[in-house]
Amino acid sequence: MNFVSTKQRRIAKLAKQSPQMAFTSLAHHIDISWMHEAYRRTRKDGATGVDDVTAAEYEVDLEGNLQRLLDRAKSGTYRAPPVRRVHIPKGSSGETRPIGIPTLEDKILQRAVVMLLEPIFEHDFLECSYGYRPKRSAHQALVSLQQQASMNRGAWILEVDIRKFFDTLDHQHLHELLQRRIRDGVVLRLIHKWLHAGVMEDGNLSYPEMGSPQGGVISPLLANIYLHYVLDEWFHTDVLPRLEGRATMLRYADDFVVLFERESDAQRFFQVLPKRFGKFGLTIHPDKTRLIPFQRPLPQSSAKGTPSHTTTTPNRGGRPGTFDFLGFTHFWARSRRGNWIVKRKTARSRFIRAVRAIDDWCRKHRHQPIPLQHQKLNAKLRGHFAYFGMMHNFRALQNLRHLAERTWHRWLNRRHRRRTMIWAKFQRLLRCYPLAPARINRSALRFT
Repeated sequence: MNFVSTKQRRIAKLAKQSPQMAFTSLAHHIDISWMHEAYRRTRKDGATGVDDVTAAEYEVDLEGNLQRLLDRAKSGTYRAPPVRRVHIPKGSSGETRPIGIPTLEDKILQRAVVMLLEPIFEHDFLECSYGYRPKRSAHQALVSLQQQASMNRGAWILEVDIRKFFDTLDHQHLHELLQRRIRDGVVLRLIHKWLHAGVMEDGNLSYPEMGSPQGGVISPLLANIYLHYVLDEWFHTDVLPRLEGRATMLRYADDFVVLFERESDAQRFFQVLPKRFGKFGLTIHPDKTRLIPFQRPLPQSSAKGTPSHTTTTPNRGGRPGTFDFLGFTHFWARSRRGNWIVKRKTARSRFIRAVRAIDDWCRKHRHQPIPLQHQKLNAKLRGHFAYFGMMHNFRALQNLRHLAERTWHRWLNRRHRRRTMIWAKFQRLLRCYPLAPARINRSALRFT
């Protein structure tokens, strides 16, 4: 680990000293120690790829397997297997998101390349980018958004949705952007193989001409590199100097919002953004991209601060608009002292998705032993609370826990035809097997 970290610091130092230099020799850093560290950082309990090889099977001859994988990667004989595609729910509309599951060896090798490229591009990436970067998180992006909106007493918010970004990422443009910093043939050849590896779905193999499968270890880094040049750098070098007022952009992977002080700047940017994206094969979703007035209500406003979903210019004495970002709905509301502040709560679509996931799990596993059900349900709740347990969102956490109790009782009551799990009996069961309490995530509070 220390040996690998030393190499990464050396690469990062060189990237900082020569910000315009393209690295022509990188692959020599990847040796057997590097591969062992890549394996250590690879998730072992994830779903298997098309070869169905598990981590336990791979570890039987770990040293030999890693050495053979390294030799094939360096010699150019490595063939990237297709990813296995599955679909997961997306929001509450019934839509699904395609996820590509690579093989374990693919994950290890991709992790090794990510460890190689990260020190270079971390120096290039801008402060506005928060997604899938070391020591950066969605909570930091959310707190920064809250601070920027509060400091400016509101703004015009451009909420942007890139239509099927990971499916439409242009391979040719990506290779050109990568070569601004990477000219190593081994690394570029591996990335080319992963982009053209193919997709296996329901036994059918296809080879998409564009896109990078979500779920791949290297996909988030490639997405950040692509949008760094297409969006972040362009916004800060070309757009900001031409604006009349202040503006701030916050991006997490392919999700981003832009805060404008003036409506005229927001409208001008809204008009030019599709043209910029069009040059690189990207399109904006017309129904999910919108410009929202988000000004702080005036002191004489009689509004109570409840969220309002208006997207037109608000009455200055009325309630402002709301917008969603990273699973939260953001809105103006009164603090306990009576001041207007920006608050956040779990977005309706994410709340519905969580409730449906708990209901579906309880239905499928209602015949399992009570202790096992209790353990799994608490794991789901704690996972939800860990992300959504931010300041001002406690009521939504309580509501989810309450609905989880009701759902668990309903499906336990359906284990038998006689419906013997009456509410009083279920309450006694909860004394022995209580569900995890709603809790604000203390690590998230560190950024508040």
